[in-house]
Amino acid sequence: MRRLLRVPEGPPSADEASAHRIFSASILISGLRCLLGYVVLPILTPMLGAAAGAGPAVGLPIGIIALVFDVRGIRRFWLANHRWRWPITALYSVVIVLVMTLVISDIVHLTS
Repeated sequence: MRRLLRVPEGPPSADEASAHRIFSASILISGLRCLLGYVVLPILTPMLGAAAGAGPAVGLPIGIIALVFDVRGIRRFWLANHRWRWPITALYSVVIVLVMTLVISDIVHLTS
């Protein structure tokens, strides 16, 4: 895992507080993307008369940002040599799969 994330061996090069901060930010962004993808864009925008096709154009950039923050979060936990790095990596992996599903769906909608 260290090689995949390009985390050097040795003493921690990041503190646990920064790992917790980026975890909170990345999960918040991923959650926002899921909320937009499953609630706001498909349900509320048509009710408000907004363009129904605007969802993928809005969701794709947010999804990409969420994925970047998720990977940075995993890396930060590994840089800090945090004791919860494996469970957090598993949690992030689930979130990444969910967000990737939405990103791929957005790409399919935009290209068709």
